[in-house]
Amino acid sequence: MRDKLRMSSCATRPQTACRLPCRPADARRKVQRVVAERCRARALPCGAEAMEDALLVTSELTTNAILHGGGITGFDVDVDSGGVRVSVSDRSDALPVAAPPADDGGHARVGGRGWPIVCRLARDVRVAELPCGGKRITVVVPLHH
Repeated sequence: MRDKLRMSSCATRPQTACRLPCRPADARRKVQRVVAERCRARALPCGAEAMEDALLVTSELTTNAILHGGGITGFDVDVDSGGVRVSVSDRSDALPVAAPPADDGGHARVGGRGWPIVCRLARDVRVAELPCGGKRITVVVPLHH
């Protein structure tokens, strides 16, 4: 699913490079911290399995932004009663795709499984074009199963 965003300028939400995670591990640490703080503050349940799902989805989205999207240009995480909302932006306009598990010769392909993992663990998956190029992928990972 692809939504078009309409914003007045590219600087609507400035983010400095020092605030953006540079690696998937940085993003996972931020998600873990934010989820723990917000769930505690709002008395929301968050089981270990839900946290693991949120961390795996975060890792996949940020890895894909780095490997296929020209780098992470935006990152946000929030928690509400519906789940953990993670948004990752990158420079590429290309939509994420799942690669077949084997090439034309029948040989196992390395990679290509991240997007199906994201789609299986998350709900409300949205891909939005950004006004100055690139895209933002926003997902919600349920807090409880």
